Amino acid sequence: MKQRLLDKVSIFLLKKGHTIKSLTRTCFDILARKDSQILLLKVLEDANSISEQYAENMIAVASYINASPLIIAEKAGNKLEDNVIYLRFRIYTLTFNTFLSCINNNFPSIKSGHAGLTVSVISKKLQEKREEFGYSLNELSKKIGITSRMVMKYESKNCEVTINKAMKIYDLFGDRVFNEINIFMQREHIESKLETEVSRKYIELGFDATETKKTPFDIIAKKGDEIILTEVSDNVNPQMQSLSKLVDADNLVIFNKKRPKDIPSMTKEEFMGFEKANELVKFLKEF
Repeated sequence: MKQRLLDKVSIFLLKKGHTIKSLTRTCFDILARKDSQILLLKVLEDANSISEQYAENMIAVASYINASPLIIAEKAGNKLEDNVIYLRFRIYTLTFNTFLSCINNNFPSIKSGHAGLTVSVISKKLQEKREEFGYSLNELSKKIGITSRMVMKYESKNCEVTINKAMKIYDLFGDRVFNEINIFMQREHIESKLETEVSRKYIELGFDATETKKTPFDIIAKKGDEIILTEVSDNVNPQMQSLSKLVDADNLVIFNKKRPKDIPSMTKEEFMGFEKANELVKFLKEF
């Protein structure tokens, strides 16, 4: 079932002009790029099967490469509804059909949360529509089934309303009074995670850096526009080079005994000897 969904997502993105990289045994299944848009996708039959560690690593990697982390699934215990945005460990989660619509710039307004299905009302638009239709605060409140004071609240700041009230507003004014949920604008700043000498050295050199699990690399570091994917191992992950190329990153292998071929590499001692970030960057660019 998951493979069928993976194939559908991959074929759809290819038809839309994205370059894609499929990965195995990692916290994300597909990395896709079209121009400056980068997508980090986890494709699941059941969204509840993703672990918090996988989600945290997806968010961390996405934050460093300016990507949008997304989970595409068919259910989360129960079947997921089309045109509704769900959350799993802070990652937007949606059906394939909803993803298809979003790629075509048709974004949903409904999200699922602790309060059930809700919609965010654009306060200024609601007031404009009420005045355009000639409704008083009291008249509109009766049509929606809320108090005049609540209408005033809706018009003073963007508010989340239940789906039942949203449907009444929609019947009156259409969907222009609702905020769309642009799933591609989700961004989070991630605190540096430093457990090893190598990651701490990156910080010393002026990079932001974090260690990752269930990714083709062990550390991702960034300084300005420079991104470095670092693997600390004698066994180079074959997915590293194509992945780094797709996201405009450099890659580096810090090996213990066996120096890999055809890829920038050095011993830990050599890496720890750098005193300036530009020295490391120059080494990577000249390789």
